[in-house]
Amino acid sequence: MFESIRKHSKIVMIFLFLLIIPSFVLVGIDSNYFSEKSPVVARVDGNNINQTEWDNAHRIETDRRRAQSPTVDPKLLDSAQARYATLERLVRDRVMAAAARDMHLVTTDARLARSLNDIPAIAGLKRADGTLDAEAYRALVGAQGLTPEGFEANVRRDLSVSQVMGGVMNSVFATDAQIKLALDPLYQRREIQVARFNQADFASKVSPTDADLETYYKAHPAQFQQTEQAAVEYVVLDVDSVRAGITLNEADLRTYYTENLARLAGKEERRASHILINASKDAPAADREKAKARATALLEQVRKAPGTFADVAKKSSEDTGSASQGGDLNFFGRGAMVKPFEDAAFTLKKGEISDVVETDFGYHIIQVTDIKTPRQPTFEELRPSLEAELKQQQAQRKFAEVAESFTNSVYEQSDSLQPVAEKLKLKIQAATGVTRTPAPGATGPLANAKLLEALFSSDSLQNKRNTEAVEIGPSQIAAARVTTYTPARTLPLEEVRARVRTLYVADKAAQLARAEGEAKLAAWKAAPGSATGLAAATVVSREQPQNLPRSVIDAALRAPSNELPQWVGVDLGPQGYAVVKVNRVIERDAPDAQRAEQERQQYVQWWTTAEGLAYYEMLKQRFKVQIKAQRPEAGAQGTAEN
Repeated sequence: MFESIRKHSKIVMIFLFLLIIPSFVLVGIDSNYFSEKSPVVARVDGNNINQTEWDNAHRIETDRRRAQSPTVDPKLLDSAQARYATLERLVRDRVMAAAARDMHLVTTDARLARSLNDIPAIAGLKRADGTLDAEAYRALVGAQGLTPEGFEANVRRDLSVSQVMGGVMNSVFATDAQIKLALDPLYQRREIQVARFNQADFASKVSPTDADLETYYKAHPAQFQQTEQAAVEYVVLDVDSVRAGITLNEADLRTYYTENLARLAGKEERRASHILINASKDAPAADREKAKARATALLEQVRKAPGTFADVAKKSSEDTGSASQGGDLNFFGRGAMVKPFEDAAFTLKKGEISDVVETDFGYHIIQVTDIKTPRQPTFEELRPSLEAELKQQQAQRKFAEVAESFTNSVYEQSDSLQPVAEKLKLKIQAATGVTRTPAPGATGPLANAKLLEALFSSDSLQNKRNTEAVEIGPSQIAAARVTTYTPARTLPLEEVRARVRTLYVADKAAQLARAEGEAKLAAWKAAPGSATGLAAATVVSREQPQNLPRSVIDAALRAPSNELPQWVGVDLGPQGYAVVKVNRVIERDAPDAQRAEQERQQYVQWWTTAEGLAYYEMLKQRFKVQIKAQRPEAGAQGTAEN
């Protein structure tokens, strides 16, 4: 029956449309219908946060981060950890808003105005008289999808919320005694000697029997698990593949050449001289009129005798940079001069003199002395670049249409990728050993978490159907199917005997090293003079670990210093064991003034963070925060399951 529905999907869709739509016409659509059906993922102050709100918030956050960092790996933005972090931010925003309401924290109009003026983008919109360019301001906030009223409401709300934490985090301070008590032990140095009992040195003493290996194998089945794997095939549709299928019409190509010749040929340049009479735009009107009158008189003079233009410029132009050169500005292209000057210069013919041209600098008289027109390349010279450009443009426009055909084909003919590959001239690619999570260093479609999730869905695994079309990048979609599936299994002993032996020997050697180290520690504590095999004394600290394991440094610095020397044993796990002898404590030198101030700021920052976290935890309890979504484990991939 389901196969019949799949084959006649369009008929079924029309039937459902005719069946469902009249019911909505009769009873209407409740705006809360869909949100109420969405599962609740968190609760703050008795108000629910549902899955839809979470998804929307994460989509906005993802779009924001992609805009900031276009090259960021999309799978990082949609990982379980990233999604859960969005939920935590959503909860935090709700907690702060609830606290602001509870404390009756409000933002006055004066505070709002000061804050808006502190935003550089808004401050730059002020006119010379101090008023705000309202249209430019509306355009600025409109680019964020907001009205000025909506933007100001958001800023007002953010300012009110910031007061919640401000009272706590802005009141943190620390005395010199507190800082010394906290930091001196942190930067303390100790002279120690270390004896290492390495696992590798005891490996030769381990001779496992077949029974030993079998016992170890049965006791550690997880170490010999082979994860589920699949052999897959997939096709990718992108702009490049669409472009490969485009054949250009000769007439279209020649039309494109004609329309773009000016751009492709390069920019025309002009050489001009000018006479400038200074008059800044802020000068009084009377002064500007006086300057304009002087420029008009000079214009009449040079028009009567155009050959004297350079001499007049040397004598009368107030542009100190060009006057000595007879007003010569050399060659320039469009965009190099202020617009009124450029417009005038590019409308004159060679040798012509302009009318008086007004700019923010004053009044100009311009004479074009030369015109440099770039050579126009022939159609045949530009054919390769023209074909590439036009094909790229047509491919970009055509991609959406082809993508729809791709999506429909992989769904309607779901038992093979061959039809869509033949229809759109795509290459079917294959891969083996594919798992649910991207392989380390994987690139391309099989590094995309969404495509892998679709591949390992029950429909894909059980029925070997095509996945839906999945967006794997900008203007890039893919579909795949499983050809062979191997479930997770424990590999038989005979296949992994060599690995079992290696792990068994390493485990037993580490135990022997640990036993030897513990025995030496006990003996040396009882008779310190009998200690042999200790390395030369070295001074260590948290800043200078001297290439020793972190666990050794931590043990040495934690050892009691009231009676020296001290002996400490350190279990290094699979690496073996270490015995540490602490000879003496070297007190920290007093830091210089600059270092002391840096440490004070760092200490205050630590305490500020700690106070803020503690206060936020208290607010979470006050407003009865419940997060029902499960926190993902470290290293989890893909989308969190909620």
